[in-house]
Amino acid sequence: MYCPFCKAEETKVIDSRLVTDGDQIRRRRECISCGERFTTFETAELVIPRVIKSDGTRQPFDVEKLREGMLHSLQKRPVSIDRIDAAVHQIMHKLRATGEREIKTRHIGELVMTELKRLDPVAYVRFASVYRDFQDVDAFRAEIDSLRPAETGE
Repeated sequence: MYCPFCKAEETKVIDSRLVTDGDQIRRRRECISCGERFTTFETAELVIPRVIKSDGTRQPFDVEKLREGMLHSLQKRPVSIDRIDAAVHQIMHKLRATGEREIKTRHIGELVMTELKRLDPVAYVRFASVYRDFQDVDAFRAEIDSLRPAETGE
């Protein structure tokens, strides 16, 4: 790490601590040359796979596009932003965990549906109706019926 004051190459770490949620490390450093102290933050660089669209084109993953799609389905639904952010974080974690360099949009859509089903059944059906391209009322009915708990025969 170069010293931001004198540009010397050698610095030493005086103190290291985890930052709030534990996905970042704060390091207090001191320059060996000039003695000045400064703080750095370290995070893991995790690669998000590129997206392979249904037409075969490839593009960088866009977390804002993911969030906007989920927010659109969750519009006027009683789901907090914190829960939505947690769901987006969970999807991102699953994408990184694949270890793949490229991933199909179909897989991303399935991850979104899993999270929406957990967050809000109405938002899930909204997303699924567009994503799965429901052609008639029977397709809606079948999806809604799949959300209902199995009735027990008494």
